[in-house]
Amino acid sequence: MEKSGSSPFSIHREGLMPREEMLEVGNKQKQLKIGIPSENHPVESRVPITPEAVEILTGHGHEVMLEKEAGKAANYMDRDYSEKGGIISENRQEIFRVCDILLKISPPTLEEIGWMKERQTLLSSFQEQTHRDEQYIRGLMEKKVTAIAFENIQDENKCFPAVRSMSAIAGTTSILIAAEYLSNMHGGKGVMLGGVTGITPTEVVILGAGTVAEYAVRAAMGVGSEVKVFDHSIHRLRRLQGAVGQMIPTSIFHPRVIMKALRSADVLIGAMRLNENQPSFFITEEMVKQMKKGSVIIDISIDRGGCIETSEVRTQVDPVFVRHGVIHYCVPNIPSRVARTASIAISNVFAPLIVEIGRLGEMSRHLKENPGLRHGVYLYNGILTSEIVGRKFGIPSKDIDLLMAAF
Repeated sequence: MEKSGSSPFSIHREGLMPREEMLEVGNKQKQLKIGIPSENHPVESRVPITPEAVEILTGHGHEVMLEKEAGKAANYMDRDYSEKGGIISENRQEIFRVCDILLKISPPTLEEIGWMKERQTLLSSFQEQTHRDEQYIRGLMEKKVTAIAFENIQDENKCFPAVRSMSAIAGTTSILIAAEYLSNMHGGKGVMLGGVTGITPTEVVILGAGTVAEYAVRAAMGVGSEVKVFDHSIHRLRRLQGAVGQMIPTSIFHPRVIMKALRSADVLIGAMRLNENQPSFFITEEMVKQMKKGSVIIDISIDRGGCIETSEVRTQVDPVFVRHGVIHYCVPNIPSRVARTASIAISNVFAPLIVEIGRLGEMSRHLKENPGLRHGVYLYNGILTSEIVGRKFGIPSKDIDLLMAAF
């Protein structure tokens, strides 16, 4: 008699019946070791994972190792993480050396790249247009790292969740900052941002009509300010009006129109999305001279050089200066000013992503199935996939979609 299991059929009283075929089971969930080193950038206060996210990750069997006081700047203590299953380490190098995935806000330094092991996955920020360090790229290439810029990750709707969250925070916070510096508590002229019955409301001029501008508009209108928005794109201006649900005054950039607005403005918010094909600034020094004494400029675009001629980079320690009687706030990375809120927003992007990577078993498989995550890749196993970076440094690059087909 034939041994059980050797035939594709089983015996049934009515005859031979086909036996169920045992299909090969896919990759089992992989237990990942995730590293969270402290941020050593002078203007960075955010942490990429919250204690609540650590609890989710450890609940899926992953190990989360954090450097001591990694979340302190965002008011998360080591105990908050350890109580949720995180492992606290005082050995910074160990985190870079042993973890499968490194989560950071700012990119690693050259020294930190030297500590990394081969074929790690790095999730951090990386501005392709402004990154100028060729050694950084070549260092990661030598380690055969897969590097993903979180600001370039797309969701299923082809939106950028990390960028949108940070832009919303920056836009809202810029109005709160303006309110601080209009008050006499910070040397302002003692004007309340907004409107009160019987008193003319303050005027806010916003350059740009993207997500940052949208949330700045919402915040300014919420306190009763009069808002005017300028942009070089009619499409973005229409989209902004649709998003806020009101017909706010808008205009394309026209020197006379914007100059008239600036003369009466109490606050000017620079929220332009700058690129190489645009002028280096949209508001000249002569225009700033025409603004009211004691008015406030918040140049959010200072991260990319600024969109106002009189802007200059400052830090959170020394955030403001006065030029032509106008108070200037030009600090990069405004979301770090509200680090806890910003950390929660970034953690909401990272945590589900790591869970999904673990579920599929390996990064390459996740990249094949997730085009949104693939969009953020600029190095895959040490192969450069960013054409912009390749042109800048003269390094050959490969299309990530073609690489996925080959692996």
